[in-house]
Amino acid sequence: MGEVGILRPDARVELIEGEIIDMAPIGSRHSGTVEQLAHLLRRACGERAMVRTQQPVSLDDHSEPEPDIVVVTPRADFYKRHHPRAPDIILLIEVSEASLAYDREVKVPLYARHSVREAWIVDLAQRRIELYANPHAGVYARVETVGAQISAGGLPGLTLDVASLFDA
Repeated sequence: MGEVGILRPDARVELIEGEIIDMAPIGSRHSGTVEQLAHLLRRACGERAMVRTQQPVSLDDHSEPEPDIVVVTPRADFYKRHHPRAPDIILLIEVSEASLAYDREVKVPLYARHSVREAWIVDLAQRRIELYANPHAGVYARVETVGAQISAGGLPGLTLDVASLFDA
């Protein structure tokens, strides 16, 4: 819609189940955490995965959310032909400050319904990560709150120190 002029090119919106949703402005703590995580993930993944920040993923014709970070299977075309789809996603991360309830109640269930293998919510207020994994019948079978170390199921050998994300 931005390409044909229906939405402003700088509009912060995402398509969720057929609705255009305004996205909250991004504060410095939020954007800094996204960049820190992206940096750590890029270093850890090397060539075995691509790390995309605040770019769309296509779940179906009615949902094209823009997670803060998505780690995807590498492709030679760098996803120029189409946005990553659920089978391409190794790990999806939402960094939450003002959007925690929305991320938990709307976005995580959406990701589960589309079989995104693993999703994290980085809860800036509580200084922890909520891990959602193993989608089955539209819900995540594994749900944990992590405050120390976290590993991504689809990225063997990757472990992050959760506390370091929240240090100044």
